[in-house]
Parts: sequence; structure tokens; C-alpha cells
Amino acid sequence: MLAKKTSKNQLTLPKDIADKFTGVDLFDATVEQNRIVLAPVKVTPIAAPLESIRDKTEKLGITEGDVVDAVKWARKNRQ
Repeated sequence: MLAKKTSKNQLTLPKDIADKFTGVDLFDATVEQNRIVLAPVKVTPIAAPLESIRDKTEKLGITEGDVVDAVKWARKNRQ
């Protein structure tokens, strides 16, 4: 299927493709090996509960020590 680039550098996705992403309004666009790759993005509201953030860090295996080390590293590189 073809996607047309408009004069404003916007791409129009074919309906058959767009319909496969119901409820998705944002895509992360990257270039890989001279190809445009679109990946659906789920936006988390800024007021996300702290518990969901803790769940995600636990799932990723991030510990409090990792956070402390990251803050030290960032502050050291700011100087």
C-alpha cells in the first residue's frame, strides 16, 4: 500500500492500516535502514498514580540504589 507525503510533510496512512490501531493517536517515528518505522505510543497521564510507577520500576528491576546511583551520575556530569 502507498502512503502519500503532503506538501506539509505529513503522511496519510491507508485506511486498512490505520484501522488496525484503533484508539491510537500517537506514533513514535524513527528511521531504520532507510525505512520509516512507526510504533504506537501509549501516553501515561502526568497524574499517574505513584503505585503504577512503583510497579513499573519493579517490573524493570530498578532498585532504590539504581536511582541513587543515577542521580549521583547526573549531578557529577552537570559540573
